[in-house]
Amino acid sequence: MKEIAAAFIKAKKQFAPAMKTSTNPHFKSKYADLAACVEAVDDSFLNNGIVMYQETFEDTTGVTVETVLMHESGEVIRCGKLHVPASKQDPQGYGSALSYARRYSLMAACGIAPEDDDGQAASKPRHVLNIPRDTALLKACGSLNALAYAWANLDKDTQHALVDVKNECKPNIEQSEDIAQ
Repeated sequence: MKEIAAAFIKAKKQFAPAMKTSTNPHFKSKYADLAACVEAVDDSFLNNGIVMYQETFEDTTGVTVETVLMHESGEVIRCGKLHVPASKQDPQGYGSALSYARRYSLMAACGIAPEDDDGQAASKPRHVLNIPRDTALLKACGSLNALAYAWANLDKDTQHALVDVKNECKPNIEQSEDIAQ
């Protein structure tokens, strides 16, 4: 997992904000649609050897989606399943639930949030903590060097939140390195 972890951290530094360019006519509010969310991360992933895809699962009450990140090395991060009930049991209800599930699964997996599209806010990506994903990245490190690299590429807030996880990983990695020698 060390190659995908390092590539993910590099890609995350390049993510753009998911711009709120679509309008919800019922609430008269702007939101980031699925295309905006994919656009925010896709080039960064591809430039770092990662392809993002989303799997769907059989579901009788709505849709279930899982975002999967696959690195060119063959390493994979599965980001967890998200279930969204269909508001109506017809194609439109399922289509709406699928779009919603894909959008929110992707945002959760990548730690991105919709960004306002006005002035200065649109030019700066907002950092969102994704503790479960970053915990998994740290635990996936196979060497102390990989752990140090992953740690150095986390922002200060995430480091503060995950210091105990890092400290738990170090002895396990040292032990596995001792066994390997």
